Amino acid sequence: MYLSICCFFFCWAPALSLKNLNYSVPEEQGAGTVIGNIGRDARLAAGAAGGGMLPAERGVPGGGPGGGRGPKSTFRVLENSAPHLLDVDGESGLLYTKQRIDREALCRRSAKCQLSLEVFANDQEICMIKVEIQDLNDNAPSFPSDQVDMDISENAAPGTRFPLTSAHDPDAGDNGLRTYLLTRDDYGLFSLDVKSRGDGTKFPELVIQKPLDREEQSHHTLVLTALDGGDPPRSGTVQINVRLIDSNDNSPIFEAASYVVELPENAPLGTAVIDLNATDADEGTNGEVLYSFSGYAPERVRDLFSIDPQSGLIRVKGNLDYEESGLIEIDVQARDLGPNPIPAHCKVTVRLIDRNDNAPTIGFVSVRQGALSEAAPPGTVIALVRVTDRDSGKNGQLQCRVLGGGGGPGAVPFTLEENYDNFYTVVTDRPLDRETQDEYNVTIVARDGGNPPLNSTKSFSVRILDENDNPPRFSKNLYVLQVPENNIPGEYLGSVLAQDPDLGQNGTVSYSILPGHVGDVSIYTYVSVNPTNGAIYALRSFNYEQTKHFEFRVLAKDSGSPHRESNATVRVTVLDVNDNAPLIVLPALINDTAELQVPRNAGVGYPVGTVRALDSDFGESGRLTYEIVEGNEEHLFEMDPTSGEIRTLHPYWEELSPVAELVVKVSDHGKPSLSAVAKLIVRALAGPLPEAGEPQVNGEQHRRPHWDLSLPLIVTLSTVSIILLAAMITIAVKCKRENKEIRTYNCRIADGSGGGKGKKKKISKNDIMLVPSEGEDSRGPLNVMNVVSSPSLATSPMYFDYQTRLPLSSPRSEVMYLKPASNNLTVPQGHVGCHTSFTGQGTNASEAPPSRMSIIQVGDF
Repeated sequence: MYLSICCFFFCWAPALSLKNLNYSVPEEQGAGTVIGNIGRDARLAAGAAGGGMLPAERGVPGGGPGGGRGPKSTFRVLENSAPHLLDVDGESGLLYTKQRIDREALCRRSAKCQLSLEVFANDQEICMIKVEIQDLNDNAPSFPSDQVDMDISENAAPGTRFPLTSAHDPDAGDNGLRTYLLTRDDYGLFSLDVKSRGDGTKFPELVIQKPLDREEQSHHTLVLTALDGGDPPRSGTVQINVRLIDSNDNSPIFEAASYVVELPENAPLGTAVIDLNATDADEGTNGEVLYSFSGYAPERVRDLFSIDPQSGLIRVKGNLDYEESGLIEIDVQARDLGPNPIPAHCKVTVRLIDRNDNAPTIGFVSVRQGALSEAAPPGTVIALVRVTDRDSGKNGQLQCRVLGGGGGPGAVPFTLEENYDNFYTVVTDRPLDRETQDEYNVTIVARDGGNPPLNSTKSFSVRILDENDNPPRFSKNLYVLQVPENNIPGEYLGSVLAQDPDLGQNGTVSYSILPGHVGDVSIYTYVSVNPTNGAIYALRSFNYEQTKHFEFRVLAKDSGSPHRESNATVRVTVLDVNDNAPLIVLPALINDTAELQVPRNAGVGYPVGTVRALDSDFGESGRLTYEIVEGNEEHLFEMDPTSGEIRTLHPYWEELSPVAELVVKVSDHGKPSLSAVAKLIVRALAGPLPEAGEPQVNGEQHRRPHWDLSLPLIVTLSTVSIILLAAMITIAVKCKRENKEIRTYNCRIADGSGGGKGKKKKISKNDIMLVPSEGEDSRGPLNVMNVVSSPSLATSPMYFDYQTRLPLSSPRSEVMYLKPASNNLTVPQGHVGCHTSFTGQGTNASEAPPSRMSIIQVGDF
């Protein structure tokens, strides 16, 4: 046994290589003969390669040498041209025979007998193995029969040839048939000429050397010996009995001794190959020629072709295949019908023209298992493919590609790279994106160079594994939300939405608010966001007069590792609500009433006075309209709806109504509209009309000054009145603004002794809490809530008795306003008061003198 190994190393992918191994083994070896060790001969870096024992010899797992030394090798046979003869041990890598190999039965007369295997070693290397079966001279040449009878006319001229039966030797090469010998020709009448066919086989011809004389000797016995080229040579013999016949002296003659015909493979049955013509100079039956295949023509020729015995036309009888044999030789003989005919012979060589009748064959050697990460870089190996074509020439030249590849729109991100011996690798040619496509059907297309070309396709699927490569994306960069002022804390404002195309945790989005401030106040006291669905809720009641709009940023973050995030801006616009009624500041009202004096004979259009009111709202809710709603049935006065100025409309109004009581209404334009009313008493004042340019106070026209003692008193009283009026307007406006914007409570708080002048104290809502108060009245136990100030106040804890019956378990929304138990003050419409009791440090509550506090507006607690 001889071993010749030729290894060619190259990397077809980051984890695969291809090695070529060539072995030879003599035929007739028994089962279990070890041909070679693949692991050792290919120099594989495996722990168990080269164990040296077959599976039957190991007995138990790991029994061979090298057991337990590092990781085990694995050898998997991908292709085997003779699985019944050869196999590879999966653990040791030994290549061995499974039964006796007979080269003659396996390869017949082929000059080279070779078996091929493809072995996948250690899941990382492919071994291409060629095993040549060496011929032994174990067969002697043999003839079809022990003796051959020949009839030869005595008129056969010297040089006439007669083909003899050929011997057959199954051995090949030097051990095959080499030559023939002719013996026992004592008279030198015959000689032997050995010729070769186109396929290299040899055949003998008997040649007449001298004229024959049947009367001298009618029978000749010859021995034909066939010798092979073995050492020592083997031989076979056949006895040739020659009988001389006295008959026909002319033989048919072909136009040529040999013919060459080209015929396409797969030619239809009945196709004419060649029309032979042989002539005979004799007449009658001696000149009639019959055609036939030579008696020694192979059976394959008789299966593929037929010949017309009368015309000599040869036709296709069977299926011609270039891949099986590209050259076919036909031996034809022609003999006449006369007695003792001498046949003529010719050779027809049929050359088959290859046709593109075999489509390419695609086989997957290895395909990646499991999903492929979308983060895989370009050039990642997906599969190992082998493509073959049985045709030759252009018909066997292959072009392979991935269907839909090339990088255009809609193309698959895979391509083919050719490696060696029709091996290709399928690799990625650009980055993958699962969000664009999560699964690909990769189709390999193989096309040969024939005309027309033949195609083959084969497919496999590749699933793409998700990676966290996409941040959440908001549907908008800016969300604009609107909320009316005086909303309830906890009210839903709107939602933001961010979507992440990734899967699972990589696509699960949570929301949060980024740190920020509205003025000096943290945004976290204004709004909150639901981390799951992005719903935004108000945490406080908004005041349009204080905050018209504010912005904050919402962060969307996925749950991948590492996570990805993005943010969007949310702008909240506070809508103005008509929540402030007009407040009449001029003229000064006492119990919602003011008195105006007008000189008699004032005439039409005389300015009686002007009503002024303030409204903290904006827009239409703050635009005021003045009108007289009562007391002007006789149309004695008119009032400007915009400026609030009242003028006389009748020249003799004082005669019709010396004292007029007008009810003036000031309304805003909000929805719903709010209003304030005041009663104005207009009295006619006796005296002359004032001259133009003289001042008026509170709608009262002063008389012309008489320089007497009453003038300084009038001037002093007017000045004090103006100062008091301005102070009252300033206090009212300031209290109105503070109650609206700062949400504080302005209360007049009595000191500990109950005497003296009251002092103003600002109390914010954070300084007040409700606590239950125990007490009884004539109707039984009284459940009340006391408003207790925070200890952070400078004064001692104060208790605001909330005398309205309210269960202690009432929800928060029911505690909206503080209402006084009793109120002796007249409060303008739209305002409420609160009854307060102050308990000084160390003083009994019952001893503390009560004092009153006016609350313009109270928010919820």
